[in-house]
Amino acid sequence: MKGKTAKESLTINTEVVLPNDTNHIGNLFGGKLLQWMDITSAIAAGRHSNRVVVTASINHVSFDNPIKQNSVVTLEAKVSRAFNSSMEVFIDVFVEDKITMHKTKCNEAIFTFVAIDQNGAPLPVPPLIPETEEEKRRYEGALRRRQLSLVLGGRLKPDEATELKALFNQD
Repeated sequence: MKGKTAKESLTINTEVVLPNDTNHIGNLFGGKLLQWMDITSAIAAGRHSNRVVVTASINHVSFDNPIKQNSVVTLEAKVSRAFNSSMEVFIDVFVEDKITMHKTKCNEAIFTFVAIDQNGAPLPVPPLIPETEEEKRRYEGALRRRQLSLVLGGRLKPDEATELKALFNQD
């Protein structure tokens, strides 16, 4: 199967934070942001795999800065690594200054998706070809994150997690 680059999966979604998207202090609900992230990253995974995809896990979410009502929010998602049937997708969230148009990163997340057939069985996905330094860094980290997830889920024995062991055994 021919590999694809991360930029081929790039998905950009822009939203405005409306009053019904906020809590009692005027900040975007975390759940609403997670919904936007899930949709945006699912499109990126679908673009990479050319398949129907389902969310397998949310591996990491950071709510570093609150997002205020009336903010313009841009979500940028792209596949950071593809395995057999699963894909890790990295999502960066930015808030746009309405005067300068400068975007400031305020949140990020990592989702995992699985490509499936019409019966819900996993399907193979193309390998990812990282190009930029950031893509290479995220690509390399994806295997460690995957191994950690498999160990915590009881699907991989800790002594088989070679990438994780390498972090601690710097001999």
